[in-house]
Amino acid sequence: MNRLLNVIELLDDLKLDYLLVCSTNEFLVEYSALSENARYTLTGFSGSTGDALVSKDGIYLFVDGRYHVQADNEVHEGIKVIKLNQKQKQDDEIAKLIKAKSTFGIVTKKISQKRLESFQKLLNKKNIIFKYLINDPINNHTEKHSTDFQKVSYKPKTFKTNCPTYISNLEEVSYLSGYRDFSINYSSKIWAKLFFDKNSEPVLFKTPKESADFLKNYENELAIDKNLINAYEYSLIKKPIEKKSAVQKLKSIKTTKEIESYKKAFEATDRALNAIRNYIDNNENLSEFDISEQLKKEFIKYGAKTLSFKSIVAINENSALAHYSKNSKDIILKKGDLVLIDCGAYYEDGLATDITRVFVKDKPNNLQKKIYTLVLKAFLNCFNSKPNTGYELNNLAHSILDDKVEGFNFSHGLGHGIGINVHEAPPSLSYNDIAKKNLKNNMTFTIEPGLYNPKYFGIRLENSCFIKDNKICSFTKIGFESKLIDKKLLNTQELSWLKDFELL
Repeated sequence: MNRLLNVIELLDDLKLDYLLVCSTNEFLVEYSALSENARYTLTGFSGSTGDALVSKDGIYLFVDGRYHVQADNEVHEGIKVIKLNQKQKQDDEIAKLIKAKSTFGIVTKKISQKRLESFQKLLNKKNIIFKYLINDPINNHTEKHSTDFQKVSYKPKTFKTNCPTYISNLEEVSYLSGYRDFSINYSSKIWAKLFFDKNSEPVLFKTPKESADFLKNYENELAIDKNLINAYEYSLIKKPIEKKSAVQKLKSIKTTKEIESYKKAFEATDRALNAIRNYIDNNENLSEFDISEQLKKEFIKYGAKTLSFKSIVAINENSALAHYSKNSKDIILKKGDLVLIDCGAYYEDGLATDITRVFVKDKPNNLQKKIYTLVLKAFLNCFNSKPNTGYELNNLAHSILDDKVEGFNFSHGLGHGIGINVHEAPPSLSYNDIAKKNLKNNMTFTIEPGLYNPKYFGIRLENSCFIKDNKICSFTKIGFESKLIDKKLLNTQELSWLKDFELL
């Protein structure tokens, strides 16, 4: 109640009826540090995505299917959790709650220009007054970022432009510059911006002040992608030209050297995960925390610069939380328990690896074997299909898993692109429109079907893959758990496909 009273006072001070509170920082990165995350400060929810709406009626948190249970477990008292299904769009649901003729506050440094304009369209008929805030009234903390960059071992693709272009997306800046920075946990991106002019060398801005000063003083036309620039920076541009980023497409098709670099990175990732499997087998009374700490040591041992995200080590019921990240010291792995491990790392060239496996301590029960085998069935069918798009692959996986076992749900998309960021698009394997783009040779992505029941456990099996000669190939070589596979649930074709993978 006190929290609600405080935000009502804040709304009154700002002369607002509603305030959008975002999870992103001013660089619009997906995994912003919690110290920079205003949504976390307000609600206590630590998931990587999902925004909040503050109103005088209450505080609303919007989360997708990966986070339904986690949000319930983490939010402060009085927060109303809006649980989105896979086909609901967050901003549509936010717009439905905003009443006509009200005042809506948006922090322009923490929202893209495209998303701001989308809200303007969604609320057009409600006669909403928009109030734009530069500084975040919930959390205006900004981390200091290193400028000690490292060059990758291969030459990035050449970016050509016919007009002056401003690149504000950190993945794209890192990709085009060929620099990486491993000083920040779970990232290899450099925190910088780029200006390209066809008649001169690119200019790299290493601080937000440098880039803001440039934009304020630049008098000519400047091409930008509204999806990738925050609304504050956009407001500084005198003559903006909207131009969809060509870099997304450029970096989505990996070069031969990038594919080779990825193969080495996944070889090391497989070694780290295989070592942790042995560690689990050979030790008793291990907690989630113990396993996660040992896993970190194994990654460093095999050459990792940093992890690509906080490892998920989830025992039994916790494995049903798709993005569980607490890694508790109090949850102990006992005989018959399942443990799901979702992990990855960055190596020399700063490309993110990502893999998920499920292990069982001692002997599994029949339900564990049934769910594991069904998820494996979905993986095998998707891996061996030849789809045109990630959208088709996602539909195939859901047709195999949806509503097949009472209480167990496949609550997320099938996979995502990988690259400098652990989540990259294109490609995408989901219900999103971007997943309707064609899959092409040398695209890299995950295939990660899953089934989850918070009363029991969750199973997710994730291989990171690439396309070669129009066929899906796997970077991930570590095999599947033979004692968790019920071969009676696999047909002849699926059993034949399984022979291509090692059984542990």
